[in-house]
Amino acid sequence: MLKVDRLVSRYGRIEALHGVSLDVAAGEIVTLVGNNGAGKTTLLRAISGVQPVASGAVIFEGENINRMPAHVRVVRGIAQVPEGRQVFTPLSIEDNLRLGAFGRKDAHVARDLERVYALFPVLHEKRGLLAGGLSGGQQQMLAIGRALMSNPRLLLLDEPSMGLAPVLVNQILATLTSLRTDGVTILLVEQNVAAALAIADRAYVLETGRIALDGNAADLARDPRVRDTYLGV
Repeated sequence: MLKVDRLVSRYGRIEALHGVSLDVAAGEIVTLVGNNGAGKTTLLRAISGVQPVASGAVIFEGENINRMPAHVRVVRGIAQVPEGRQVFTPLSIEDNLRLGAFGRKDAHVARDLERVYALFPVLHEKRGLLAGGLSGGQQQMLAIGRALMSNPRLLLLDEPSMGLAPVLVNQILATLTSLRTDGVTILLVEQNVAAALAIADRAYVLETGRIALDGNAADLARDPRVRDTYLGV
C-alpha cells in the first residue's frame, strides 16, 4: 500500500531524513521506533504531505504522491493523527468529527459517525460539549475518530499514548488492533515501544534520520540492541 523510497527531507539547511526507505502492506500494523529527534514525526508528516520532500519518493497504492497536496492525500485515503492531538478545542466534539469528513462526497458520513461513536462511547455521551473540555485520553479518542471520519485506508498515528494513563493506553492500542481487523492499514509511531511491538506485524528502527534496523516486530522485541536501547532490559 505504501512505499517510501530513499526519502530526504530538510528543515531549511538541516537534513532530517537521510534517504529513508520503508514499506507498509495492506492490512498491516507497522510501527516506527526511535528516540526523540530521530525523524519519526518528520517522516509521518512527509507521508501525509505537510512536510516537504527534497528527494526520494512517497508511493501510495502504486502512485508517486510527492506533488499531491495534503488535503488531496486525505481524500485519496491517507489520514494522520498528529502528535499532541490538535483537536479544535472551541468546537463541539461532533463538529470536530464532522470536520474529519470535509473532503467526502459519499452518502455514508452519518454511518461512519455512528461507527466512531460505537468505538468511543464517551464521545457520543459528550458529543455536544466543547472538545476543549475533554480529558487528554478523550481528546486522543477524538483525534483518532476525526481521522477515521475521512474513511482512510492508511492511518498514520504519531504518539497516540503520550501522556495517558496505562489503562487508556491499553484501550487506544486495542482500538488500533480492532481497526486493523476492519481493514485499516496503520503506520504507528509510539513511545511505548514494548506495547507497539506487541500489536505490530513489523517494525522499523529510525536513528538520526536513517533506518537502523527493520524486521518482524516479535523478532525485534527480542533483539538485544532494541531491548537495551528502547525496552530498558
